[in-house]
Amino acid sequence: MGYFYLFLLVLFSWSCHGLQTYQTQLLLQIRKHLEYPSQLQILDNYNGDLCNLSAMSNLTISCQDNFVTEFKIRGDKVANVSDFNGYAIPSKTLSKTFSIDSLVTTLTRLTSLKVLSLVSLGIWGPLPDKIHRLYSLEFLDLSSNFMFGSIPPQISRMVKLQTLTLDGNYFNDTIPNTLDSLSNLSVLSFRGNRLKGQFPSSICRISSLTDVAMCHNKLSGKLPDLSSLTRLRVLDVRENRLDSELPVMPQGLVTALLAKNLLSGEIPAQFGVLSHLQHLDLSFNQLSGTPPSALFDLPSISYLNLASNVLSGSLPEHLTCGSKLGFVDISNKKLVGDLPSCLDNKSDKRVVKYGGNCLSTDGQQQHQGLYFKEANTRRSGRKTAVLVAIIVVSVLLLMPLAFGILILFQRCRPRRTFETHIRQKVVQDNPTTGVSSEVLANARFISEVAKLGTQGTPICRLFSMEELEEATNNFDSSMFMGERFTGKLYKGRLESGTYVVIRSLTLQKKYSIQNLKVRLDFLSKLHHPHLVGLLGHCIAGGVQDDSGASKVFLVYDYVPNGNYRMHLSETCPEKVLKWSDRLAILIDVAKAVHFLHTGVIPGVYNNRLKTNNILLDEHRLAKLSDYGMFIIMEENEKLEAKGESLKSSQRKTLEDDVYNFGFILLESLVGPIVSGKGETFLLNEMVSFGSQDGRKRIVDPTVLTTCSQESLSIVVSITGKCICPEPSSRPSFEDVLWNLQYAAQVQAAADADQKSDSTS
Repeated sequence: MGYFYLFLLVLFSWSCHGLQTYQTQLLLQIRKHLEYPSQLQILDNYNGDLCNLSAMSNLTISCQDNFVTEFKIRGDKVANVSDFNGYAIPSKTLSKTFSIDSLVTTLTRLTSLKVLSLVSLGIWGPLPDKIHRLYSLEFLDLSSNFMFGSIPPQISRMVKLQTLTLDGNYFNDTIPNTLDSLSNLSVLSFRGNRLKGQFPSSICRISSLTDVAMCHNKLSGKLPDLSSLTRLRVLDVRENRLDSELPVMPQGLVTALLAKNLLSGEIPAQFGVLSHLQHLDLSFNQLSGTPPSALFDLPSISYLNLASNVLSGSLPEHLTCGSKLGFVDISNKKLVGDLPSCLDNKSDKRVVKYGGNCLSTDGQQQHQGLYFKEANTRRSGRKTAVLVAIIVVSVLLLMPLAFGILILFQRCRPRRTFETHIRQKVVQDNPTTGVSSEVLANARFISEVAKLGTQGTPICRLFSMEELEEATNNFDSSMFMGERFTGKLYKGRLESGTYVVIRSLTLQKKYSIQNLKVRLDFLSKLHHPHLVGLLGHCIAGGVQDDSGASKVFLVYDYVPNGNYRMHLSETCPEKVLKWSDRLAILIDVAKAVHFLHTGVIPGVYNNRLKTNNILLDEHRLAKLSDYGMFIIMEENEKLEAKGESLKSSQRKTLEDDVYNFGFILLESLVGPIVSGKGETFLLNEMVSFGSQDGRKRIVDPTVLTTCSQESLSIVVSITGKCICPEPSSRPSFEDVLWNLQYAAQVQAAADADQKSDSTS
């Protein structure tokens, strides 16, 4: 009998060893399918039990009873390709011989697998239906890969799933409407795909959901009633095409991000009783009516963004703001009347943006009442639209006749006149930037603020040389402010008493007067609260000399309070900015650059973003200088010499702006240590932000003593993304701006809590 038990023991030990060996073989097969990623090199020479392998940042293998239950691997192939067409891309995806079907087949043989995470591995192809054979999975994350096509409906058979994350792929079909069978699901995230169709109603029947993220897709139609999701805490559907009214929300909701859709109607009063709501972003929609007063006084609200809707009416004079409210944006709407006292900017308790309304306040830029009357008049009257349609049809019918007459007239004109006209058109429509003068001179302003800024403004004032000499005392050395790559700077005082800054430029190439004026006219149209305004110019040599000019003087607004870099220097400790002030300045600059990129056509890029090009006025509001200089400097000559297209140049310089802004962020974090340091040194120092000791060593002491760790971490994260060596991996300025605004409201909430604690 003893021998029998001994035999059973040996047999059991052998069988256990066999199972473990089989699991190891499966992991080796998976490594082969994934084309031997560096994260799995440890499998080459590791002789121990893989189940006892210590967890690493990019690899985790866990086991139970010699079966693999957890397999997590994070690669370095970031899915960020705008024109991915479903085929392998060298160095981005796995090779063209890769088979996602074979990979999933091997994975399904890990029958005890509960946690599977394959992130940034370059996996490409349609996700196979057989994925549902991983029936034991509770956690599935396939983010940042190159999967496309449909999300398999069979995924709804994985009934044990608690987390399903498919962020950052290229799924481009509708979302299955059978997900309600996932009764244990708590996190559902499909961020950053190309999903289309409606928001599935079946999601509203998954009562266990706590987080739903569908942002950055192409979802359209109605956003359904979500009140049945009683456990829902986070809803993120930003940047879709949802075009319904706002639905009823669950009472326990903490974060609701619905910006950049087509949502319309009034904000439901029910939003004013969401007692757990901390973050609400409804910006860039088509919401109307007056914002519910209760929104501002929710007990937990800290971030409230209602900007760029068509909200109207007036806010109550005695509006109450919640004690935790740290950031409010009600800008670019149609609000009238007085600004409630709890929303003024006289205290450091909260950040409030209210520009672009018609409020009775001396603060941020407001429209005149006539502006809204004219806007309403333009939109009113269906009869007017019908009349316009009739006129258009009539014109279209008469065009062939007019065209025939024109041809006849042209044939009758002398040949010399025709040739002269052609020569003039060639000169005018071929400026050295490669941009049509017609496009430059008639740049279409998308931003409503920009449209308003150009109303009643002269195209570009022409200064005489005598005026500038008088303003600068004949360019006396006492008026000299310094010299930059973009010319010498002089302070001047016009006859009206207005102080200005005059930039003296020596052009490397002589432009025609007509060409140069077109460029200067375009620059003068760039109006934004955080850009130093170009008031006018003087072209040396006089306008009569059409052969060109070697010297140009640009006249700008004078900004009196120095540049941003001065306020980061330890040499002036009384002027050094605390963290919340730095965030406000960074947000101002990010808004200005975002406007330059997207607010005008054509966009303005390569804006020489440096801390010494950020000027501060007497209220410490930031204004960006040196922007748009590439339009009249030699960069365009280099561009033409290389034969590059304008579009490719804009992509490159757009990325350069993000990269350079990353170093402004870095200098805001570490202070004057940046001056004189090389980029390689600074990039190496970024690793220091990963630990508390590292931060204490490198971060500016003023920042450390005035920031919250959460706010600091948000900025550190976006800084790292901005200065990423791979241009395609850098964020858009819109993302940069959003992160900075979020960091500011987190900081404002922390400051408010600290102030409350100190007074209690």
